[in-house]
Amino acid sequence: MSGPRVALVHDWLTGMRGGEKVLEAICEIFPGADIFTLVYRKGSVSATIERHPIRTSLIQRLPYATTRYPQYLPLFPFAIEQLSLDDYDLVISSSHCAAKSVIVPGRARHLCYCHSPMRYAWDQFDAYFGPARVGAMASRWLYRPLLSRLARWDASTSGRVHRFVANSAHVAGRIRRYYNREATIVYPPVDTVFNHPADIASESHFLIVSALVPYKRIDLAIAACEQIGAPVRIVGDGPERKRLAQQAGPGVTFLGWQSKEEIRDEYRRAAAVILPGEEDFGIVPVEAQACGCPTVALGRGGALETVKDGETGVLFDEPTVQSLTAALERTRTIRFDRSVLRLHAERFARERYLREMRALVDATMAAPADTRW
Repeated sequence: MSGPRVALVHDWLTGMRGGEKVLEAICEIFPGADIFTLVYRKGSVSATIERHPIRTSLIQRLPYATTRYPQYLPLFPFAIEQLSLDDYDLVISSSHCAAKSVIVPGRARHLCYCHSPMRYAWDQFDAYFGPARVGAMASRWLYRPLLSRLARWDASTSGRVHRFVANSAHVAGRIRRYYNREATIVYPPVDTVFNHPADIASESHFLIVSALVPYKRIDLAIAACEQIGAPVRIVGDGPERKRLAQQAGPGVTFLGWQSKEEIRDEYRRAAAVILPGEEDFGIVPVEAQACGCPTVALGRGGALETVKDGETGVLFDEPTVQSLTAALERTRTIRFDRSVLRLHAERFARERYLREMRALVDATMAAPADTRW
């Protein structure tokens, strides 16, 4: 007897960030699944993902959709609801924006791996659409009503999901707060086989591996490193790059997106990775620890679950230059044990993720179609 027909839904496919690494692992569990997404830029994600049939929304046909898709945010609800999933028995959404709001047929089960409820619609509006970003008038009269409407839609469509899976206890709390739903916690997969230490001496510079978007607070890290005279290397790209480059001094090196081999080499050579913003989970600290590199992180959100202060990194209390500067200075005084870093990272190994997700899928499919967890 053949298994269920499976559809995977992801918000957009325009680069290999943390959410795409989760999708890649789900693709391994369901190698025959079809993928649906709002926007897809060919060649931007791994071969594992691109081997699957990829179907896009109507936004794909709009001008500059693959590079400027955030400007079509008001259309996301309509576009995601138009995706046709009538032929599928199991839908797994990988969602931090709109993917969890797809409409599934009555017989199908919908399991949502939630990276976060829609950040900018709930508690990070100012980071994206505050007066400092878009101007006072646009923030108040255009974006505030739009995002309020999106938040209501986001909450009202949470009932379309049979089972929520959160990537951290932090996100499970946000799901409870905004959707009034419980979630099972399954930490994202980290490739601790590929990411491992090498016999390379750490250098004096710090490292950032991140999409360059507002809530990541890369500006904070640049300012703190410049204050203590420490070089910083930045892997990643995004809409904030131009503004950050204008802020940066000669000690800041922008590397753009790098291959996974190049990123591994950066982890091995850095004094520490900096995670200056509040993360929902944050795969980067765990990848770094698997390579023997500690993390300096804001002590909020997912970092509280991935970084042990004084053992695998240093936590700082406030998102200020002064607080981060003190943490960077403290990092220089600690002799981190690579074996301890490595052992901690192995708690988040890929095999654990695959095992736990398979068990949840089996339980979801075995339950009656109207069951909501």
